[in-house]
Amino acid sequence: MVILGGGESGVGTAMLCQQQGYEVFLSDAGVIRPHYYNELTELGIDFESGGHDLDRILQADEVMKSPGIPEKTPVIKSIRQKGIPIISEMELAYRHKGESRIIGITGSNGKTTTTALIHHICIKGGMDCALVGNIGTSIARQIAIDPKRLYVAEISSFQLDDIISFRPDIAVLTNITEDHLDRYEYDLSKYAAAKFNIVKNQNDLDFFIYNEDDPVTMEYFSQYPFHSKPMPISMRRELPKGAFIKDKQMHVKHGETLSMSIFDFALKGKHNQYNTMAAAVAGSLVGIRKEKIREAVASFESLEHRMEKVATVRGIEFINDSKATNVNSTWFALESMEKPVTLILGGIDKGNDYGLIRDMVQEKVKAIICMGAENKKIHDALGQVVPIMMDAHSAEEAVQKAYGVSAKGDVVLLSPACASFDLFKNYEDRGNQFKKAVREL
Repeated sequence: MVILGGGESGVGTAMLCQQQGYEVFLSDAGVIRPHYYNELTELGIDFESGGHDLDRILQADEVMKSPGIPEKTPVIKSIRQKGIPIISEMELAYRHKGESRIIGITGSNGKTTTTALIHHICIKGGMDCALVGNIGTSIARQIAIDPKRLYVAEISSFQLDDIISFRPDIAVLTNITEDHLDRYEYDLSKYAAAKFNIVKNQNDLDFFIYNEDDPVTMEYFSQYPFHSKPMPISMRRELPKGAFIKDKQMHVKHGETLSMSIFDFALKGKHNQYNTMAAAVAGSLVGIRKEKIREAVASFESLEHRMEKVATVRGIEFINDSKATNVNSTWFALESMEKPVTLILGGIDKGNDYGLIRDMVQEKVKAIICMGAENKKIHDALGQVVPIMMDAHSAEEAVQKAYGVSAKGDVVLLSPACASFDLFKNYEDRGNQFKKAVREL
């Protein structure tokens, strides 16, 4: 087994492969972080960094590709040309999970929050479970080191691109919006196809939770037949199964009906009502009692870098939503705002259409601070609808400029709508630098 990529996914896969008796070789074209380098060395796993030994890679029976590696990379093209099967970490982990169950959560927005809330519900319900995938530990590492009866896995479209037999017992698709289109030839249908891979191997013993109100999901729904039991969620109509919200009450329809006021949800905002419905349905499907689901939904604490309240400085509230790496995430963040907003926006553009937030910006935003190496597209799309637009080249500069144009009673919202790799290591680094700058005001 050749593993491409020496991050959490690649090293976790290497550990599981070694444990299962595979001959393992890990290759990373870049620098492997010290923590992972030391792990590989201590375990005696054969690896290289700073380049690919293509001759050796092409001897593989199978290749596990880390999700961050695009198809257009020369090494991937060479592997495809030779006809060597390429799989994702999810596929490899699925083969070695034993009798354990998997709840797999994907979607353009809300998947991290939904995954964390499902895990919180399962823990409250006393289940032996782990939070894995894009959030937390790699699923392969978890299976190798500390196997559980249930894995709650956040799964990106990239991890679903290279599955063969992977089959979650419960699949959750939060929604589909334009995201990562640079990896899908700027074709939304190809991105949607990757998302629907989560149900392609499911059978009639499995469940599929999806948002019936999401127009893109429903547009592609009939194109991807599935054999699992549908569990829709909606705010527009009452449903016989799944969950719906009517008159400010959530109703979960599986077994005994669970009802709960939306005012008791820990997570606020309309988008989080969808996330909460999906999580509550998932909890009911694994047999958690409705009292425990209610308790978990009411006590959940929002995640770092996701609508995280940082501080209030001289009456100005600062919110860190660094995990908003696409336009729709930023739209949802703005939708939940009830005070005038100074918006910090920008980063690596993934094919964004900023026109999608134009009306919301016009309604809610008094100033935009563009924090990215290339901001022309944001200026062109939104410059006419806000009175103040400024550029910044660091989190510190962005925070200081935002503070300068904001008044008591305003909110400074970091919700970039972009990836972070131009000025930061990742969205966590961006969020942490933002928080540090706020605390230094």
